[in-house]
Amino acid sequence: MFWRWLSRNMALLTLAGAIAAYLYPPLFLIFKDYFLWFFAATMFALGIVLHPEEARETMTRPARILQGVACQYTIMPLAGFAAATFAVYQGFTPELALGFIIVGCAPGAMASNVITYLAGGAVAFSIAMTMLATMLSPLVTPALVELLGGVFMDIPFWPMVQTIILTVVAPLVAGVFMQRYLGKYKDQAKQIAPGVAAIAIIIICAYAVAANQERIATLAGWVLILVILLNALGYAAGWGAARMFGFDRNHRITLSIEIGMQNAGLGVALALKHFTPETALPGALFAVWCILTAAGATRYLHLKQEPVAAV
Repeated sequence: MFWRWLSRNMALLTLAGAIAAYLYPPLFLIFKDYFLWFFAATMFALGIVLHPEEARETMTRPARILQGVACQYTIMPLAGFAAATFAVYQGFTPELALGFIIVGCAPGAMASNVITYLAGGAVAFSIAMTMLATMLSPLVTPALVELLGGVFMDIPFWPMVQTIILTVVAPLVAGVFMQRYLGKYKDQAKQIAPGVAAIAIIIICAYAVAANQERIATLAGWVLILVILLNALGYAAGWGAARMFGFDRNHRITLSIEIGMQNAGLGVALALKHFTPETALPGALFAVWCILTAAGATRYLHLKQEPVAAV
């Protein structure tokens, strides 16, 4: 099915969109006034595919979820702050450095649920973490950005809160509410929703690349290196924290994915709305890179779990 193909190939399509945006920016600059609507569509799609019963199962062990979300909102924000500090030390502007902090302070991404499933992780745990981190994000994300990013520049706290409520919480709740009225079309909607979210994320990231084409030519090297390190640190720290908590292998895989994959689409949307296109550059590159690495890790884990055929 076309929609399923879109969601399964989001990594390559996001990369293709970024390359196309760099080569011919006008192709995506037309979406300048609509990127928030596209992001709201991703959260509405998440609301459509959420299975409340899976989250209830995981809620029987709430301490595990709280541990995971606590890691989400401590490890990556601090790593993002470290990347931002290094960026300023290298002579980058505060606006660009702030982009790393925004990425680090974002909640987990919808794509992490799909990646967890494909990697053989604990899907219900992944969904519960995404739900809780997302619901906390209207206050936690702006507060962390203000706390850490305020070192470099003034942060519009309440406007960011309003943006997250309108583009994250409202469409997410609307999607969950809509499930009740889909009737016989519910299964079809659940198949279409991930594809719609994939298209929206591809367009958001491509627009951010298009708006930063000139900056990418001169800054992409160091920015990409920091993005790679930030992503790798998230995976490693997530695995280490899960091991410290005594999680089993499936839950270690899940926490590693949840920490390493940020909702960079939200980060890009916040950067474009409240700051400059330059601030959105780390988020756009992170979105492309983390999806590529997660897809590669999923394939590796899948191959390790496959039984060896008899000769």
